[in-house]
Amino acid sequence: MTRARKPAATAEAIILAGGAGTRMGREKQYLPLAGRPMIEWTVEAFVASGLFSKVILALGPGNLERHGGAWREAGVETAPAGPTRTDSLRSAFRLVSPGAGLVAVHDGARPLVSRELIKACLAGADEAGAAVPAVPLKDTVKTVSADGRVFESTPPRSSMMAVQTPQCYRREVLADLLAAAEKKDYSDESQVLERLGIKAAVVRSDYRNIKITTPEDVVIAEAFMKDAKQTTSRSYVAVSRAGFGYDIHRLVEGRPLILGGVKIEHPRGLLGHSDGDVVLHSICDALLGAISAGEIGVYFPPTDLTIMGISSAAIAEKTLEVLASRKARIINVDATIVAEEPKLKPHYEAIRDSVARILRMDKADVSIKAKSREGLGEVGHGDAIVCYATASVLK
Repeated sequence: MTRARKPAATAEAIILAGGAGTRMGREKQYLPLAGRPMIEWTVEAFVASGLFSKVILALGPGNLERHGGAWREAGVETAPAGPTRTDSLRSAFRLVSPGAGLVAVHDGARPLVSRELIKACLAGADEAGAAVPAVPLKDTVKTVSADGRVFESTPPRSSMMAVQTPQCYRREVLADLLAAAEKKDYSDESQVLERLGIKAAVVRSDYRNIKITTPEDVVIAEAFMKDAKQTTSRSYVAVSRAGFGYDIHRLVEGRPLILGGVKIEHPRGLLGHSDGDVVLHSICDALLGAISAGEIGVYFPPTDLTIMGISSAAIAEKTLEVLASRKARIINVDATIVAEEPKLKPHYEAIRDSVARILRMDKADVSIKAKSREGLGEVGHGDAIVCYATASVLK
C-alpha cells in the first residue's frame, strides 16, 4: 500500500469502513476488487492524491485487530468504528488535528473516487463551509405508500440529485454537525446541515464514483477499472499473477536437514551449493516466475564458490528485493514437500511460521503440506526430497 505523504495543506480525510455489508451478503471492506482488497484502493486514492496531511481509517473491531498495525505502519491512522455510521465518524473525528482547516468524509466502499473530485469538494467546502458531490438522477423517482404497496406521487426529477462522497467540511462545521446529530444515526451526515441552516455547495460528480453495495456493483467497478487501465496506464490496476517452482536435493550424511528455514532432526540432510532448503528454493522460484524474473540460479549461480553454503533465507531476501523492484506484492504461497522420510506432518506449523517470517507474510497466507512417493524412485527410496510450490503476487 502507498505510504502517506505530508503535504503542507491543512486538509485531513476520514474514511469510514466499519459497515457490515448486509446487502453484499458478507463483510465487504476487504472484498477482493481487481486483485486487491477494496479498502486499499479507497485509501490509496486519498493518500496518493497528496491533498491531505492525515488520513484516518475507521475499521470494525475484527479488521482493526487484523490490519490496524499494517495501516499504521503505512502512515494511515486508525480509529475503531462504532455501531452506527455517525458513531464511527465521531470516533475518527477525535483524531482530526485541532489545526486542520478542512475535513473530507468518504465511504470506504467508494474506491473509484478521483483526485479531481476530491480537490473540487475541498475547494467547495473551503468557500461554502460544506460541499457534497452529486450526480443527476437517471431514473424517475416515485414516493410510495407507508405499506409499500402503491405509488403515491412523482417528484420532479430535475430538482433531485443522488449524493456521493467525499463530503467535505470546514473543521468547525463538521464539529457543529456532530454535536447537532446527538444520539441519532444518519446514512448521510450532510442531512444534519439542513438543521443547522447551512447549504452545502453542489459539486458535480460522475457515475464512476459508485458505492459498492451489491455483488453486481463489483462487476461494474471492475469494468470501470479495466477501462481506465486500457486508456491510461497498466499500473492503475494491479494484476494477480501466478508462478510455479520445483526443486530436488539428494539426502546425504553429514548435512543438517533444513526445510523452510527450520532445522529438523534427521541423520541425513540435503546436499547442495547452499543449505539445500528445497522448500525455500521452490517457493522463491515460484515467486520469481510470477513476475517473469528468472529463477534463483540467475542470482546465485552454482559456479560462484563465494556463496558456498549460503543460507536460503538470504536467497529469499534477494527474492523479496526483486519483487519490490518490480512493485510486486505476495498474495500467498503453497508448497508440497515430497519425502519418504522423515515424517513431516509434525513440522507443518513450524515451517509455516518460519516461511511467513522469512517472506514477511501473514501465516494464514502460507500453506505447507507433505506427501510420500510410496516407495517409488529416488524419493521413494529415501535418497532425495522434492518440493513443488505455487505462488501468487499482485503486480
